[in-house]
Order: sequence, then structure tokens, then C-alpha cells
Amino acid sequence: MGIVRGTDLLVNAVASSMEEHVRFGGVIPEIASRAHLNEFVPTLESALTTAGVTLDEIDAIAVTSGPGLSGALMVGVAAAKALAMASGKPLYAINHLVAHVGVAVLDGGKLPENLGALLVSGGHTEILQVNSLSDDVRLLGATIDDAAGEAYDKVARLLGLGYPGGPVIDKIAREGDPKAIRFPRGLTLPKFVGSAENPGKHRHDFSFSGLKTAVARCVEQYQLRGEEVPVADIAASFQEAVVDVITSKAVRACQEHGLTDLLLGGGVAANTRLRELLAARCASAGITLRVPPRSLCTDNGAMVAALGAQLVSAGVKPTGLKFSTDSGQPVSLISLVA
Repeated sequence: MGIVRGTDLLVNAVASSMEEHVRFGGVIPEIASRAHLNEFVPTLESALTTAGVTLDEIDAIAVTSGPGLSGALMVGVAAAKALAMASGKPLYAINHLVAHVGVAVLDGGKLPENLGALLVSGGHTEILQVNSLSDDVRLLGATIDDAAGEAYDKVARLLGLGYPGGPVIDKIAREGDPKAIRFPRGLTLPKFVGSAENPGKHRHDFSFSGLKTAVARCVEQYQLRGEEVPVADIAASFQEAVVDVITSKAVRACQEHGLTDLLLGGGVAANTRLRELLAARCASAGITLRVPPRSLCTDNGAMVAALGAQLVSAGVKPTGLKFSTDSGQPVSLISLVA
């Protein structure tokens, strides 16, 4: 839960249910929803105390209406509606993905023109064109199956590394050879990529399901031969395949759409190799890369509050109370209309 004043972050209070999901090897929607319900009031009280403000001093409330897990969204929206009704504050129902872009104003004030955004998380992998944070965000490319973070979790399970997979694969990959195994790069063949003049259907899209299957087959072959599975080499080679595709497509999308700045966000933005390779490729292409602090890359309340504050400043009308969650809310719908 975040509280901002303009572009100044007053507090970013985080309540995580990650430990409850670890034993299941992935996020369980019902557990996530119940955790949201249990932690809402304590987190709100903690945030207000830390920020040194009262609820009466809050000008507006923002809540994620989508995309995301339906159960968790419904808990958050119901709580926000109750809070707005009780306090008489205007309520904004905003887009989760655009909020990842909005958090950048807390790290550098006004966003630059010609801005692109690369969002990489457990549930989403997207390339966006941000013409206006308050009313014009366009989708350039997205995953058509597994998101990058989801692929990390599944591969970590195949390698017996536990959950969540992103941090552990990032760590163990440093001990392996990224060139040991040439894993497939999804949607990179000419029939999918095309050209700038005649783009292929999935020119800026991603696919990681085939990569996950290739890793599974690789592990199986070692096991069938009775050989020790080279976990570090597989982890490094898998990670290299993921970040190679992500960074090359993001940079190409920026070049073809005249985007001179690129923002990296989402939980997987904490990945060491992704940051390293994206920085190198952006530098080579003359693109300015912006990466928020790691604490503001993963899902957090600060990004929701930041986008909400931008909508208020831009004079966007609040949503009100008569809206529903939308687990598939498109990025073009930055906030729901009244």
C-alpha cells in the first residue's frame, strides 16, 4: 500500500504472502485472496502511521481493477470501495500494468517523451508505447503463452530449485555456461518476425512455452542416460535464451516506433542478466534505459498510488463505485470510466 504526494513517495508498505505459496510451488489464488483480506487494515494503518498523515488528509484513492488474479482483485476492489465510501474520497480504478510505468515518476519526476516500457513479471511480458501516462498507452507486443516469470518458476521446478524460480535461477546461472546448450528462441524465425515494412504476426510478441518444454526434454535426456544433470549450465543457458529474446525484441520495437527512452519494470526486472544485457543493447542503439529501484519493480502499492496521483493531476475523472474487476483489462484502458 503506497501513499504519494505528487511525485514524492511517502510510504510503500508491503504485505507479502509469498511464504504461504512456497510449499505449493506457485501462487494459489485462494490463499492470495485470503491474505489480501487479512492484511488490508493492518497495512493501511501502518502506511498512514509511517507517512505521518491521517485518512482525512488523503485526497483520492486508487486501486487496481485489472489485469490480475480475479480473487485478489475482488478483495482489493471491495476494500477500496468500502474505504472510499466511508471516507468520501474519490476512487480511481486503474490498470496494473500501466501502474508499473507510473512508478517511474517517483524516481525521476516527469516521464520523457517517446517512452517505451518493457514489463517482465510472473504473469506478464509486454512492450508498451507510452505517449501519455494518463490517456494514451499502446501495446506493441506481449506473450502469447507463458510469461517470462512463469517460465522461470516452471524451469526451477524441473531443476529441483524450488519457488520462486527467478531469484534462484539468476543466482545459480552465474556458476554455469550460458553457451553450454542452445535452447530455442521463440517467435524469432523469419516467418514470425518479418520486417519493419512488412512485420510478421508476432514481430514483437513472446513465447516461452516451447523453451520450457525444451528444458524438460534436456533434463529427461540426462536422466535417461543416468548422467548427472548440469543444473548450473541448464539454468544459465535457459536464462540466456529468455533475456536474449526479451532484450532484442524490446530494442527493435523502440527503434521501429521512434522510442528514445525505455523503462524496465516488473518482478523479473530484478534479474541481473536481464539488466546487464538490456543496458548493453540499449546503449548500442542509443536508447536511454530507466530502471526503478528493485523495491519498486515488483508489484507494490506505491506504483498504484503514483499512477492515481498522475490521473488526479491530469484532471481525469474518478471512476466512482459502480465498476467491476477485469482480469484481462487492456493497457489502453488506463483507468475505468465512471
